[in-house]
Amino acid sequence: MVTDTSDMNKEYEEAAVQEETAGQLSVEESFAALDETVKKLESGNVTLEESFRLYQEGMKLLKEVSGRLDDYEKKMQVLTEDGVLEDFG
Repeated sequence: MVTDTSDMNKEYEEAAVQEETAGQLSVEESFAALDETVKKLESGNVTLEESFRLYQEGMKLLKEVSGRLDDYEKKMQVLTEDGVLEDFG
């Protein structure tokens, strides 16, 4: 059986995206984790070393979720009055 190479490429790309996002937090979970990190830092009940660790983890998480939100925004489309889909922005 002959398979179209464009179909194979599409399947490969979809598998790569699934593998990349496996284990990632959802956007909502990321914001909740960031909120918890801020609460811990503001509590004053953590050591200086723990504060640095929490800060680093929070910045890494913020960078990841910000990148994903940027990607989502780029993929969004708007339906015009003429019934045509155009890129958002």
